[in-house]
Amino acid sequence: MRIFDPHIHMSSRTTDDYRAMYDAGVRALVEPSFWLGQPRTSPASFFDYFDSLLGWEPFRAAQYGIAHHCTLALNPKEANDPRCTPVLDALPRYLAKDNVVAVGEIGYDSMTPAEDTALAAQLQLAADHGLPALVHTPHRDKLAGLRRTLDVVRESALAPDRVLLDHLNETTVKEAADSGAWLGFSIYPDTKMDEDRMVAVLKDHGLERVLVNSAADWGKSDPLKTRKVGDAMLAAGFSDDDVDQVLWRNPVAFYGLSGRLRLDPPSPDTSHQGNSILRGGE
Repeated sequence: MRIFDPHIHMSSRTTDDYRAMYDAGVRALVEPSFWLGQPRTSPASFFDYFDSLLGWEPFRAAQYGIAHHCTLALNPKEANDPRCTPVLDALPRYLAKDNVVAVGEIGYDSMTPAEDTALAAQLQLAADHGLPALVHTPHRDKLAGLRRTLDVVRESALAPDRVLLDHLNETTVKEAADSGAWLGFSIYPDTKMDEDRMVAVLKDHGLERVLVNSAADWGKSDPLKTRKVGDAMLAAGFSDDDVDQVLWRNPVAFYGLSGRLRLDPPSPDTSHQGNSILRGGE
């Protein structure tokens, strides 16, 4: 089983996770930029973080045979903080980087006017740079958030078929599918979706334009949830080809819209900017 995790926050995971993911079949991933769990206090902290997603994390992933790409953006939660919004002015120089395969995560957290502004601006940046967009639908008032998101997408220069609507569930999947956008589902231990619910959605709505991710981060999450969905699909009667479509070909097709996807990891180097993943010698 080959797996492309289209949304996972590896900066918050250990090298043991990379090893376990490789053993489970993960060969490629996309790491969207997101908030840190506490407020950033200046744009400079974003820039260091973006640089790590463009350099250090691809280096770490390559040690374990995994191709690492990223998406960059001002995330919805921090779009409400005026200390962070100047990041929007600096994004164009980062979006030009080869390893950036989408603008994201963008979208809504609390559905504020500031989030409206940031979402519209970053959809325009995606259109300007020929990139697709990864859109975070809110965890609260999810259906209202999806509808508000779709309104902004329709008013933008970015076609819906270049948008991935993430964190969907049973209440939002039909309207998201009817919009022509790609459909993203996050599989979590206690919140969002689980494997059985995901299999039920696939039975009801089919496999077209569906991406499944672990969204694993520093909270209670599981970087092997993609593999567990694949196993659950097989147990429910889906074919190996069906699993390959959902866990590999669909994410390759969506992020391939960027023209920047490289599915072979670079040859692992011993260090990145003089630093290695080893501690204490080996």
